[in-house]
Amino acid sequence: MTPSTIHRVSRLDLIVRPWQWAFAEERRDEIAAHFDALRVKKPALWNGQVLLGRNPVFEDDCFRADYFETDFASFLAWRDWGFPDKSVFNGSGMGALRGRDGLFVLGEMAADTSNAGRIYFPSGTPDPADVRDGMFDLAGSIMREIEEETGLALSDYHAEPFWYCVVSGAALAIIQLLNVDMTGEALRARIEATLAAQASPELSAIHLVRDRSDFTGAMPAFVTDFIDHMVTGTV
Repeated sequence: MTPSTIHRVSRLDLIVRPWQWAFAEERRDEIAAHFDALRVKKPALWNGQVLLGRNPVFEDDCFRADYFETDFASFLAWRDWGFPDKSVFNGSGMGALRGRDGLFVLGEMAADTSNAGRIYFPSGTPDPADVRDGMFDLAGSIMREIEEETGLALSDYHAEPFWYCVVSGAALAIIQLLNVDMTGEALRARIEATLAAQASPELSAIHLVRDRSDFTGAMPAFVTDFIDHMVTGTV
């Protein structure tokens, strides 16, 4: 497997523009049939609007890209069919929670989600609610997902002023390091208490990772390569 490419930047310029996605238009009937089949197994899936990216550019200390709206069914079909349109990418934000002892905190997606069993940092597919004045507010998206999935508020962590753009195939994870002033074990216990109180939690388990010895096959490459980079300074 080709290692991810990691770019550290301090600025994001993510413009949301109207754009007709030919893949979604030309394969509409196939996409609808695929989504109907998925909903038989996971009735909670909802075909709302999401944001995907295109035209990524790394320039000096900035990452620029265009984002456009499409429906979740088209996104899932594109993902499940092996990313047939290489001109677009899945560019979501992630909050890399790290305890004061260096342990990273990852969540395992619940069985009724579209990524069931996958283990990664709190995140979500961006949607129109994350758009502010025509721009994709990625920082706001991360803050919202962190609170929804773990119960942690902005005051519970310190966000470092950099973005790590991890390019891994059709995925471009934009990761912000979030330092929490408690141990990884204490942070896991706090999040588990929050999940226990939720009627339908998005996460089914919390995992602690210090280095590559804790990696599993359920963790995508952009997560393991990012952690390896933070721990060793290499990819």
